[in-house]
Amino acid sequence: MRLSQTGMGTVKLNNIDEMYPGQSILLQTGQLVQYGAGIFAYNNIPLLVKRNIEKIITDTLNKYGCIEVLLPTLQPDTIWKNSGRYNHYVEDGTMLITESNKGTFCLAPTGEEAMLEFAREKLKSYKNLPVTFYQIGEKCRNEIRTRGYLLRGKTFPMLDAYSFDIDEKGMKISYKKAKDAFIEIFKKIGLDVIPIVADNGAMGGKKSEEFMLISKQGEDKILYNEETKVGLNTEILEREDYKEYLKEEYGIEDISNFKEIRTMELGHIFQLGTRYSEMMNGKYIDQNGKETLYYMGCYGIGVSRTLAALYENCLLKDKFENPCGFNLPKSVAPYMVQIVPKIEDEKKMDFATEIYEKLQQNEIGVIIDDREKITIGSKIKDSKVLGTPYLIVIGDKTDGTDIELEDNKTGEKQKFNNIDELIQFFNI
Repeated sequence: MRLSQTGMGTVKLNNIDEMYPGQSILLQTGQLVQYGAGIFAYNNIPLLVKRNIEKIITDTLNKYGCIEVLLPTLQPDTIWKNSGRYNHYVEDGTMLITESNKGTFCLAPTGEEAMLEFAREKLKSYKNLPVTFYQIGEKCRNEIRTRGYLLRGKTFPMLDAYSFDIDEKGMKISYKKAKDAFIEIFKKIGLDVIPIVADNGAMGGKKSEEFMLISKQGEDKILYNEETKVGLNTEILEREDYKEYLKEEYGIEDISNFKEIRTMELGHIFQLGTRYSEMMNGKYIDQNGKETLYYMGCYGIGVSRTLAALYENCLLKDKFENPCGFNLPKSVAPYMVQIVPKIEDEKKMDFATEIYEKLQQNEIGVIIDDREKITIGSKIKDSKVLGTPYLIVIGDKTDGTDIELEDNKTGEKQKFNNIDELIQFFNI
């Protein structure tokens, strides 16, 4: 990518939001654009980071044998009325609806109804089970209290997966696979999440776990045992049977060593049982030729919320400890290196362009800062806000074909004798 084509000017960061500095920087530098409360557009780099997060999700779920589909965001109100949840979502103002001469339609806040409608026509026999369908699609919720920019918006991309099994035993197996997959997904993204005991709440079902990131920006408070790495949502303690529930489902008998910490929820998984199958008549024909209800599980990751958490988690700070940019994990960074050349020196610019083009030819993500009338010092400072892991400066100190590669996070530098050695480094 040529930076001159993005319209990006010299970056001046002022009045950074202390609570959400990462997303504040994204907004100030035009990487996020806000259209209204809880409604955002993504510029090139955050968009590509989001896509890389989605690729990690899809690749991992595919490895676990899940099947990707895509359901419509705009849905007829009839499927919501069939489940009995239409009035609830409309009355509390969560669901956005539109009326037309063809009927009333809803912008989906979640996917249980649409997925059961989808699956019912495909999973008619026990021979079709078990199966887990998933999608990454846009959800819309009329959040009265949008908060934390992408952390709680009105429209957001979400991974939602649903397992269908013949019995409770099978549902628990599918649930365990989903949990393992989620742990693997967040590890690949570069976020150290904690699966914690949670309450199913309005979703219903017997058991659920949230995937929490320890963060001062989080809305949730959990109880956490640092020694065992086990956590639980404080909502659990509101259950009358919480002691029995914790012992039966998780083997937790004593919570005296648990301490309260603040966390951010990035994912949630549920054992739903037959609740939605009963509401929407979701049945298959079992081995005895009898109609039997599906046992379902539900598994979700907030993609935009994960993106926001990632940016808040990989902040760079200057010598005064002020946020000045990002160092995106290599697993999701769309551009691995940024080249800052001395444009007014024709030979330096030609060499920088040669590096840029050869890296592109080798499918190594690269940015060249070819903006005019901006000093190298300002460009180096600006490079931090784009989150590229590495920086190459082609200036007065560059000697011949030597290339110095700087790690934007640690400041460590490596020297390469030529472009081929540099390419080999990125291809290892």
